[in-house]
Amino acid sequence: MAHKYTLPKLAYDYSALEPVISGEIMQLHHQKHHNGYVTNLNAALEKYEQAEKNNDLDAMIALQSAIRFNGGGHINHSIFWTNLAPKGHGGEPQGDLRKQLDHHFGSFDGFVQKFNALAAPVQGSGWCWLGFCPKSQQVMIQTCSNQDPLYATHGLIPLLGVDVWEHAYYLQYKNVRPDYLKAIWQVINWNDVAMRFETASNLSGGSIK
Repeated sequence: MAHKYTLPKLAYDYSALEPVISGEIMQLHHQKHHNGYVTNLNAALEKYEQAEKNNDLDAMIALQSAIRFNGGGHINHSIFWTNLAPKGHGGEPQGDLRKQLDHHFGSFDGFVQKFNALAAPVQGSGWCWLGFCPKSQQVMIQTCSNQDPLYATHGLIPLLGVDVWEHAYYLQYKNVRPDYLKAIWQVINWNDVAMRFETASNLSGGSIK
């Protein structure tokens, strides 16, 4: 197999996001869930490579769902960890990113309210994202089911993702997802989101609206 994916290291301790997200949740989420996606992705890709060598089209098609699910899980969580920072270390949205949020959602608080309103009712498991549309040069909110990656499924460049799978919050917030969504804004790393926004807007070209 030409390339194997690996579990990224966190830039902070598991307990660094407390009391918003407990150290126990972070450790399980990172070491068990994300690591599981990486392990299963590598296994699926290895099987796919062998099926390709054997010209086994049925096997290649059968492996697509495993690659999508586990590959999406790896993509999504790799972004999620960098989107988080200990309280007081993530700053607030500034500059062109803040202008876009104010323009499209009325204010930063308006953005948060809209984001949470879309994230809370996601059925079953999934994600809620702030993404950048290369065509319109605008930010927008989009939900995704299960581990579907934002860019591959909607063509939006991911800037900020919030995991609304129960494993992201259940040990601490039980089944009250809105409480988790209300609290998580205390540990969002807006410096990281702003860098992603700048990169996305520069790659897509054109003026920022």
